[in-house]
Amino acid sequence: MVHATATPEEIASLGNERTCVGAEKSGNADGSITEWTGKWLGAPEHVDFQGTGHHPVDPYPDDEPLFVITADNMAQYAERLSAGQKALFAAYPDTFQMPVYPTRRDFRFPDSVCQATLENAKSAELVNDGEGVVATTGGILFPFPKTGLELMWTSSFFTYRPWTEEYISDNAYVLPNGRINWGQVHSKNLAPHLKPGTIGETVGQSSFYLNETILPQRDRGEINTGMEFFNHVTEPRQSWRYDPGTRRVRQSPEYGFDMQFPGTGGSITVDEVRIFNGSGQRYNWSIVGKQEMYVPANAYRIHSPEWRYEALLPPHHANPDAMRYELRRVWVLEANLKDGYRHLYPKRHMYVDEDSWLMIMADNYDARGGLWRTSMINYFYAYEANTWQAGVGLYHDLEAKSYLAFNLINEQPAGYTLNRGDVTSRDFGPEAARRAGR
Repeated sequence: MVHATATPEEIASLGNERTCVGAEKSGNADGSITEWTGKWLGAPEHVDFQGTGHHPVDPYPDDEPLFVITADNMAQYAERLSAGQKALFAAYPDTFQMPVYPTRRDFRFPDSVCQATLENAKSAELVNDGEGVVATTGGILFPFPKTGLELMWTSSFFTYRPWTEEYISDNAYVLPNGRINWGQVHSKNLAPHLKPGTIGETVGQSSFYLNETILPQRDRGEINTGMEFFNHVTEPRQSWRYDPGTRRVRQSPEYGFDMQFPGTGGSITVDEVRIFNGSGQRYNWSIVGKQEMYVPANAYRIHSPEWRYEALLPPHHANPDAMRYELRRVWVLEANLKDGYRHLYPKRHMYVDEDSWLMIMADNYDARGGLWRTSMINYFYAYEANTWQAGVGLYHDLEAKSYLAFNLINEQPAGYTLNRGDVTSRDFGPEAARRAGR
């Protein structure tokens, strides 16, 4: 059994010199990372947000880039770039760019999240060799992570995210010649313990998911659904798949790890959706450190309906004009494959934002030790959920010179529908798959 070891001084700092979830409130020495204000909970007064299901509205519409990093000037910013970003500059020197905007740290979590985080700082613990957790739900798990496993759990499985999600999204697999193979998925997710204001114990199902494939046509009607628990040993993930060809639902115990994610043409694995998810049993985890890096942040622009896919998705990478990068403090987490286990990625680096505790970028290495794939998730603060929402994921294959733009909503009539409360546990599992089957 592994205990969190937050010191009395660290616990006392929560809500004082630290935010209530453990981030440093102060800016950096030269002011390029601003002080955390936390002045907004929900939609700011100047934002005309029409409600959940509508596309996100940028609270910083007048911000302009401070500078743009290009292949020609990247050397002067190199210490604040990831290996994946450097590789993208090297591969596409004429087109890949990073517009860097002012760092904005204006949103905060609800008070209930602060309360649950404080309880976790005092008592949360990992069990079953790090494959399970005993903690208080509704908050951040380890605001002062001491081990790689603690950081992994805090930034993947146990994040504070919307309670319910439902949306239809487009997935674009962009080939080197610019041709796009399209996918489309109807997704539902439910995390009962994240219902606003809920604080509880780590018992029962932690989350449910259901993904119904709409495109490509050959996979239309396929449904993958399942549920997660708080302990991967005593209650491992349960999953099922509905096959429209046979009209049968079967258990899918292999769903996870480096299985190809449905509808993406094998361009990503199941466990790299939102950078990493599921059991970490195949890896040894370690904290590399905390550093200042240019990462995607406050990513409203890339979700705008004004950005049509034809302009947003050129060959090799998304249009840089749709991206927003900020200088932020991130935790760097490293995963190395254990002896006796297999995975497409024997080594992975993951980058975790200090304010939200969300994984926002990753570099994934192949069996020869070469950097193979690099990915980034564009998060934005969802006003209706009082927390951050995972938007478009960009997954670059440096060998194939292709990329996947995942979870696009720009040309969908609706955006992400969050915390509406009409998604229940009945919408998931084998019976739900049978009812939805066509």
